[in-house]
Parts: sequence; C-alpha cells; structure tokens
Amino acid sequence: MLVFEHHPGNLLTGEIVGQLHAALTDLTELPHLRLVTIEGAGADFSFGASIPEHAPDAIARVLPATHALITALLDVPAATAAVVRGRCLGGGFELALACDFILAGDTATFGLPEIALGVFPPVASVLLPIKAGAARSASAILSGNAKPADYWERFGVIEAVEPDASLAAAVDGWFSRTLEPYSAETLRHAVRAARRPIVEAVARDLPEVERLYLQDLMASEDAREGTRAFLEKRHARWKDR
Repeated sequence: MLVFEHHPGNLLTGEIVGQLHAALTDLTELPHLRLVTIEGAGADFSFGASIPEHAPDAIARVLPATHALITALLDVPAATAAVVRGRCLGGGFELALACDFILAGDTATFGLPEIALGVFPPVASVLLPIKAGAARSASAILSGNAKPADYWERFGVIEAVEPDASLAAAVDGWFSRTLEPYSAETLRHAVRAARRPIVEAVARDLPEVERLYLQDLMASEDAREGTRAFLEKRHARWKDR
C-alpha cells in the first residue's frame, strides 16, 4: 500500500511525484507481490497538481517528471489499484487512470478541471479515451465537470463503488476474491499483456501531447492568465491567444 499526503488536498507537487516514483521503483524486487494500492491520506484522494507549478518555469520540470511517474506505474510488476475517497481531480484522476483498477467510495467524485485554468490534462487525454471512449473523454476534458463514482462505474472506468465507511474492508475482500488466489508470477505476465494497449498509447502519444502542452499551449497568453487568475482569486480574462 502506498499512501501519499500533502495538505491541503494531497496536491501532486513535484516532491510528491518524486516520492511516489521512488516508491514504485522499490517494488520491482518483491517476487510475491500481487497488488499495489495507491491512496491519498485523509478525506480526499487528490485535488491534482499544485497550481503554482503550472507556471511556465515550473511546469517544464514538473510535467515530464509526472509523465515519468505514469510510465513507472505502468511498469509495476503487479496489479495496481487506486483506492479513492472524496475528490479525485486533475492529476489525481490521471494517476488513478494509470492504475489497472479504481476502487472508490460512494461519495467520491472524479473530474478534470484543467480547462478552467487555461490548460488541459495531458495524461487523461491519452488514457481516458481508451478507458471510457472518445465521447465521454471529450466531455470530461472540455467541460471540466466532475462526475460521481457511479457515473464512471457504469462505463467500466471504476471497478467497484463501495460505501465510504467500509471501503477498506471492501478492498480487502475484492483482493481476496480476484487476485490473491493466483500465482504472482503469472500475474506479472498477465498485467504486462493486459496493459499493452495503454503502454503503447502512452509511448506513442504522450510525448506529442507533452510537446503540445509545453511548447505550444504554454507559449499562449491564456495559459499564463489561467494560473494567475486562480492564484489571485479572480475570474480569468481570456484573450483567446
């Protein structure tokens, strides 16, 4: 079990991203490992990336590190599951999407609010169409609207939704029924096979999406305005350029 904590809202700062990456790397030498769970401490999974780190000077460092974390998560030699309580937004939702499974509490909500900041979610742009279909992916990315866990469960993005109060026990029971009976060696190969469409899409598409974000979008006035407006607690004044 990996639990990350950064108040408020378990923000995925560059530091947290680095710590998660290091923790995942340490898992490669555990031969009996069948499942790795990732969860945020407290009431919420994650509010997403740190807004100050969306600034052009910081994002050029943080975004590649975040994408390296996603690649490391897809390389874990065991099944992975995000255990989600509360809000799972932006980069937090992207982290959960990179897991093989999402197990959620019944009050959890998932969304990609980056559009309101003048940007978009690069990892979700690659992963969500595979997991939820192009239309639902476009709706989530372009509207920024959050949806409850049962919405995403209907489309197979979420494996199970359980009452918040019994989520930990439900995760244990789910593991006992679905993964624990099987060979860890077999599971290592099976997860590699099952992830192939996602791994190939990330390798093929994420570098271009990252380039679009860092070189094209971050050169625009509106990308910088979105971050400034949030930090100054005002409505953004878009110039559409």
